[in-house]
Amino acid sequence: MSSVNQFAFVSGTIDYVWGAQGTIPNIPITGAPADTDFHRMAMLHDAQFYRMYFFKKGSNNTIYQFAWNGSSYHYGYNSIPIITLTHIPADADMSSFAMLWDGAAYRLYVQKKGGSAAKLELYQAAYVLGTTDYQFGYNSIPVLNVIKFPANTDIKRWSMLHDGHAYRIYFMEVGINNRLLQGAYIPGSTTYEYAYNSIPQLNIVNTPANSDTSHFAMLYGQNLYHLYFETK
Repeated sequence: MSSVNQFAFVSGTIDYVWGAQGTIPNIPITGAPADTDFHRMAMLHDAQFYRMYFFKKGSNNTIYQFAWNGSSYHYGYNSIPIITLTHIPADADMSSFAMLWDGAAYRLYVQKKGGSAAKLELYQAAYVLGTTDYQFGYNSIPVLNVIKFPANTDIKRWSMLHDGHAYRIYFMEVGINNRLLQGAYIPGSTTYEYAYNSIPQLNIVNTPANSDTSHFAMLYGQNLYHLYFETK
């Protein structure tokens, strides 16, 4: 059994704090299939349920879905257990992904291969209602640009969320495990820009020693910005 350590943004500061008021410090992940790839994780909140996603190990088009059942993130709970990705671009980097719900659609993002802090592109997919599929380019801006992030941005450690007003993207820094870099989508464009409508740098505070900082997930729910590290 795995679990996640939960942090939340503390209003009036620039800090995401582990065990902050209104959060559960550690949450179990239960019922996961034996071939769950715990290193490829994303999360979202859809105004009703907190949801968690992992790729199937060895697959780039199959994702397992979990949801919060009141005591754990449980596989298949109030969820389509197995999601299929379709129309995946040939040069998509499937080693990591991000997800969010914006009030109208469930969305999924992967990076284009060969990206850097100086030039990063995202492919966007959306859930096709009435199916088990997320389709790239469906009901979406197919390609999004991410610009102006610092040279030391660790593009392999990233996540996204929608807070009811803005689409936000977050990265950690190379070799640094206690800070986030934040940017946001510029409405009417195809661009996420560092520091746009955002606190540019955020601290991650009181991280437990058992946290796996090689990846993270973020979501916005019940008026709180959340950050999650899996446990080792």
